[in-house]
Amino acid sequence: MTLLKQLLAEQVVLQQRIEEARLAQRSDALAKIHEILEENALTQADVFPSKLVEKISKSSGAKSKVPAKYRDPATGKEWSGRGIAPKWLEGKNKEDFLINE
Repeated sequence: MTLLKQLLAEQVVLQQRIEEARLAQRSDALAKIHEILEENALTQADVFPSKLVEKISKSSGAKSKVPAKYRDPATGKEWSGRGIAPKWLEGKNKEDFLINE
């Protein structure tokens, strides 16, 4: 067997051992966490306060809706002014469709 083949075979074995160690470590960590939660009668709300949950959900891609800036009086359709302009606004002056609030 060439040196390269031998090293590649060893790499496969090492990757398997690394994955097994990772899973074992994860399992141990979860067991410790569960033990601490039970011993201290902690709930999910104790561990993840609502402010933290809100922060996590905002950072994970939750998007806020942008208010409409333009409105088509004929159909009532609205556009925020972001992204591609709608068909009903093509060739027209955007300022004529501004929402005055």
